[in-house]
Amino acid sequence: MRFISYLANPARFLRFSKYATPIAGWLALALIGFGTLVSLIFSPPAIEHGQTVRMMYVHVPAAWCSMAAYTAIAVASLVSFVWRHNLADSVARSLALPGAAFTFLALVTGSLWGRPAWGTWWQWDGRMTSVLVLLFIYIGYMAIWNIVADRRQAARLAAIVAMVGWLNIPIIKFSVNWWNTLHQPATISEPGAPGLPFELLLPLLLMALGYTALLAWFALRGTEAELAELKSQRAATNKPASVKLETVTHD
Repeated sequence: MRFISYLANPARFLRFSKYATPIAGWLALALIGFGTLVSLIFSPPAIEHGQTVRMMYVHVPAAWCSMAAYTAIAVASLVSFVWRHNLADSVARSLALPGAAFTFLALVTGSLWGRPAWGTWWQWDGRMTSVLVLLFIYIGYMAIWNIVADRRQAARLAAIVAMVGWLNIPIIKFSVNWWNTLHQPATISEPGAPGLPFELLLPLLLMALGYTALLAWFALRGTEAELAELKSQRAATNKPASVKLETVTHD
């Protein structure tokens, strides 16, 4: 908590991000690259799904990051709504586009995986429908920032949408337990789950960690850009007016 309070100051955040951003970027590149190599070459096909199981190494991390990004947006929005903190708005806004991209990737790869696995591209079950709703929430959140001209008003409205929209996250998580769905229950994320063989678990964890590092890189870069834009806007607003004197000559 003290670390978060320390980073709440924009100047201190920029000093931190100066080192954290390249670390996150290189870590994402290394993990995703190595994870892709393991996924395509060393990971065996699954008994039930065959070669299509390799889609899991993209689909599951994308779905995880889509929910993680939105949860971070909701938390930052809560901080912004209660304490009126501009940096929290910048963090939340910077996570919206990558979060939406991960959500879209999860939907596309889920559809590509579902066709050979379940015999259908799309099914209006609880998991698929709630993830699609999440994409629409992301789009609505970003639309508020782009449509509302006043930043303070946009921040308040976007924060409300983000906090209310978070109710969809537990629906996504527990939809497989609440309703009859094509998706299987949790394999590794809950106590008592059956788990995965190590040769399937390793590439999945590598890709999940790589995607998470990539999400962190997007958040840091986006927040840096937001702070730079705010600084330039303040500089333009506070720029002293220049008075031009015109010399009048008399004949």
